[in-house]
Amino acid sequence: MATINTIKNKLTNKSKNINRAQVVDDNFKAFVNNLSASENKVNLADYGLTDSDFMDMFVSQIMSRQLDLMARALRLENKVFYTIGSSGHEGNVMLGKLTRHTDPAFLHYRSGGFMMERSRYVPKIDPIYDTCLSFAASKSDPASGGRHKVWGSKELWVLPQTSTIASHLPKAVGTALGIEMGKRSPSGLDIPDDSIVVCNFGDASSNHSTAQGAFNAAAWAAYQGLDVPVLFICEDNGLGISVKTPAGWIERNFKHRPGLQYFQADGLDLAQGYRQVKRAVDFCRFERKPVFLHLKTTRLMGHAGTDFEVDYRNIDELVAEEAKDPLLKSAELAVGSGCMTAAEVLELYETMNKRCMDSAYKADTQDRIVTQEQIIEPLAPYSPVDVKIQATKAVDKSKRVALFGNEKLLPENQPEKHMAILINKGLMDIMLKYENSLVFGEDVAQKGGVYTLTKNLYKKFSPKRVFNTLLDEQTILGLAQGYANMGMIPMPEIQYLAYFHNACDQIRGEAASLQFFSNNQFSNPMVVRIPGLGYQKGFGGHFHNDNSMTALRDIPGLIVACPSRGDDAVKMMRTLMALAHVDKRVSVFLEPIALYMKKDLYLEGDNKWCFKYPSIDEYIEIGEAKIYNKKATDILIITYANGVPMSLEASNKFNKTHSDSVSIMDLRWLQPLNKQSICKLAKKFDTILVVDEGRESASVGEGVVSCIIDNLEKPPNISKITGIDSFTPLGDASALVLPNADIIVDKLIELSKKRKLNV
Repeated sequence: MATINTIKNKLTNKSKNINRAQVVDDNFKAFVNNLSASENKVNLADYGLTDSDFMDMFVSQIMSRQLDLMARALRLENKVFYTIGSSGHEGNVMLGKLTRHTDPAFLHYRSGGFMMERSRYVPKIDPIYDTCLSFAASKSDPASGGRHKVWGSKELWVLPQTSTIASHLPKAVGTALGIEMGKRSPSGLDIPDDSIVVCNFGDASSNHSTAQGAFNAAAWAAYQGLDVPVLFICEDNGLGISVKTPAGWIERNFKHRPGLQYFQADGLDLAQGYRQVKRAVDFCRFERKPVFLHLKTTRLMGHAGTDFEVDYRNIDELVAEEAKDPLLKSAELAVGSGCMTAAEVLELYETMNKRCMDSAYKADTQDRIVTQEQIIEPLAPYSPVDVKIQATKAVDKSKRVALFGNEKLLPENQPEKHMAILINKGLMDIMLKYENSLVFGEDVAQKGGVYTLTKNLYKKFSPKRVFNTLLDEQTILGLAQGYANMGMIPMPEIQYLAYFHNACDQIRGEAASLQFFSNNQFSNPMVVRIPGLGYQKGFGGHFHNDNSMTALRDIPGLIVACPSRGDDAVKMMRTLMALAHVDKRVSVFLEPIALYMKKDLYLEGDNKWCFKYPSIDEYIEIGEAKIYNKKATDILIITYANGVPMSLEASNKFNKTHSDSVSIMDLRWLQPLNKQSICKLAKKFDTILVVDEGRESASVGEGVVSCIIDNLEKPPNISKITGIDSFTPLGDASALVLPNADIIVDKLIELSKKRKLNV
């Protein structure tokens, strides 16, 4: 490349503030101007390429490059709101060519070339204009409706990602396993049975714990003989924003990793890289095993439009990287193979520039999101009538009789039971009703869960639908997303609430955001079961008594249900499964561990916290609270979970010596709070006590108090009892950090005195 060497020499002494996008653009034009077919003869067939396939990919590379240049130029005019580009990574057009548009893809943000090439599979798609709509945050953006610049397309099976790290890898593994699971599902798959999952990421992201967990999960599953057709593509440009990846690190780290078949390909040269990429794709498709494709790339124009590489890279290094520009090699191949003349390459380049600029200006004229309602429209779809119909839909009685043994053993024909047993029977009914439902997690299969809530499910529904996972919460929730992507309704179990925090982003940043960032085109419905909260009498300390719910309650679109009694638990599970079936929503079913085995309420042996199994057509509408002692008019206790039986016990003691009537509201639904229901009841009372077993800071109670104060003209007198801001210690000391019935009684007495003074 004599021309590039000449340019390199000229640039060495130039100012550090030079516009690198302009340099890359000028380099390409200068290089092509000096190309000669006679000097660079090449036979594409020698590399397994047809002229047609090569030209498709070359055009896609130019399309991607000109989109980047356009974004850098129009950012200054406030017409583009995203400038992380694909320049230097255009070699991923080979993946766009060699995979199918029905292969689910989870893409890194430098995947412009891939998207341009894959779009050829659906002629009606204009990938340049669609990308410009996304850059412009237009409501017409077919990927996200203007909510974010994402690579996504329903027709192309590209599920949108907003992550800048590797948080999309666990669900890629889950989707690969979901393909194999879906083949056995009664409803089958929406994609061919031999589909593979495409997942690319940067070299720096490969070091992330989430990525490492995904590689481990894929290898772990393959080791056990499961088919895991996931193609991991590490696009190695040697940088993570400004931090260099040590030379040779990716190859050394992955080349001999058990369970991952390693391939290496040159993403800077279509001729040199094509066969290796094809080998990787074919191996993954036909062997159904996880593949790690190490694709060599470079990064041009910096990390993004606001990134000044000269702050951390010297000019010689920059110029050397710019000389590796994959478009230079592709142009050389185009001319040397006789597919194009140098003049035709430049004409194509300029034509594509004009097309990108024209598309961008056109996209800028389209409507943008202007109201809050438009923003949140796809966030939390809810069809209450359809959910009710689905939740109360009958299940064939003969199948139920066969499942439970005989008619007498049907759970509704049994005596009152405690919560653990009722949830177990409820799960059986759900799995019978929803043939595409799955239960999985740590110890849920043969053991039946730590608290036996999944007991016998493994025997009744087979290991195809009830199975253990490896001990990794990120993987469990990644599997759930993947299975849901393939048409199933997963019910993963996170063994304890404390363990959820290890993997919170798999719900916060991935599962719960998919409908939002895909404008409701994609969804991953699931019901995540999480045992948690306190009052296990000091057993296990913090991890078995975690009362921190804040990380769940502030996730947009997530439903958080928390029952206090067994019959409610069954009905609420039915609602959540119907919601997943109808509206494809993500929800968390938070189960109070200390109430699993609770039988008595006031006295030992009274069995007043055991309940009948609800009729198969019963459910509880989302947001619907339960009110105890509805006739009371003096003091209202608002609480949930363990706070409900505690408050009932406390009010029973209080009423033996005081005349004030006490009503108790069991919220049951912690996110979103039913503000209308809370305020409607609260305005009937002059005194309210919020009993919250969570920590004081950012508690459910704070939300309740704010709701009442913000929405009632004359708020009643409000008091609050919460846990303290502490982790839960072992032994009897655990009682010191949580509310109890005696504390509630004392508070009721105090409030009663204040009421009398105010009369």
